[in-house]
Amino acid sequence: MFELDVRSRKPIYEQLTDKVKEMIMRGILQADEQLPSVRTLSSQLTVNPNTIQKAYRELEREGFIYSLPGKGSFVAPLAQERSESKRTELREGLLRLMAEAVYLGFTEGEISALYRQVLERKRGGEA
Repeated sequence: MFELDVRSRKPIYEQLTDKVKEMIMRGILQADEQLPSVRTLSSQLTVNPNTIQKAYRELEREGFIYSLPGKGSFVAPLAQERSESKRTELREGLLRLMAEAVYLGFTEGEISALYRQVLERKRGGEA
């Protein structure tokens, strides 16, 4: 379910939070769906349980998940709606920036190269 890069400079808990957010935004994890327990995920990923707990706390703080004592952690119902509004907001911001870049003379190839650079950083855990 989750693939982490132990060689990345990005901390494991950040990689995990990013993966969960991505899965929520893509609709892979649905509202009110239960996440694996800290203990289960810790043994699956061979990661310290404190690291998993830190990631879950961060996700809860940001409103992506909620916890029920004795039952576990679940995807927050509003997380998908918020992520869609965030995507719309980001799309509008990107359009403004791209319009400015075109006005300043950036070519399609230069913009594509920047996109590929971001993808490479993401794969390398630097973004």
